[in-house]
Amino acid sequence: MRASKLARRLPVLLAVVLAACSLLLAPARAQEPARRLVRIGFVHPHSASSATHGVTAFWDRLHELGYVEGSNLQIEARWADGHTERLPELAAEVLARKPDLLVTYGTPAALAAKHATSTVPIVGVAMGEPLRTGLVTSLAHPDGNLTGTSVGWAEGIGGKWLELLRELVPRLADVAVIEDPDNPIARDLAADLKAIGPTRRLNVRFVEVREPSALDRVFGQAARKAQACIVLPAPFISAHRAQVTALAAKHRLPAIYYLRDYVDAGGLMAYAPDMDAQFRRAADYAGKILNGARPADLPIEQPTRWALIVNVKAAKALGLTIPESILLRADEVIR
Repeated sequence: MRASKLARRLPVLLAVVLAACSLLLAPARAQEPARRLVRIGFVHPHSASSATHGVTAFWDRLHELGYVEGSNLQIEARWADGHTERLPELAAEVLARKPDLLVTYGTPAALAAKHATSTVPIVGVAMGEPLRTGLVTSLAHPDGNLTGTSVGWAEGIGGKWLELLRELVPRLADVAVIEDPDNPIARDLAADLKAIGPTRRLNVRFVEVREPSALDRVFGQAARKAQACIVLPAPFISAHRAQVTALAAKHRLPAIYYLRDYVDAGGLMAYAPDMDAQFRRAADYAGKILNGARPADLPIEQPTRWALIVNVKAAKALGLTIPESILLRADEVIR
């Protein structure tokens, strides 16, 4: 008799249990990316065709995290085409679209975003020196609405570039430094190089450039006295990196660069942070923020890996032989 009653009640009990499970699971499901549309703003100082290495890695990593454009992700991308003065306007334009998150590349874009909003979360990728430039007051506990990754161009990196050039170029005495003095990161690096040069018994000459049309003249000026050169960070210079590496070859000026993209464009050598890793980590931060984390609770990460990339073909065209000491340390050799 009792078994019969239990059998009659079993469907009711089962329905109650299923309803309870559904209620318990509902909040978790609501947090799944596929359940809501998110809008991400993206501001880059270059053009889509000249964007630096790593941008694709950002969107690939977001895809892995469950965010798919056309499904649950809407992207509001803006490109400055090498004109950094447009970055504040582009940041404001993206913010008018009411994004859930704003992603930027480089220090000027991060500064433009920071000045444009104090509420929308910002993930800055490959920021130069967030402390020096005033983006944050602490790397471990960034204040406000900005976090992300830094390329870690701290004091000492200039010395590394100079040492690599001295290994490569016999009897090196004069090095030209090509810089945009309006770029805050370039200014800091130039100050470091000015201090480091004499300790390496090298005469460091600074050649200023503020616009692409002056690049040919600047390289000609640099080559008159220097035996090698360093190209410092600047969005408009990087956007014209194919022209830059061609000019270095034309004036037979061995150059070291701060991004591997220059070597991909035919340049001689780069000692630079891994941009794929920077962008993928930034995507992880974006995912955390979209799921409720606060930027102030996510420390700004410094690069854990630097890569030395050398181009043997470019060296031969300059009449140089890359020493075994450099080849053995190189992370990638382009032949």
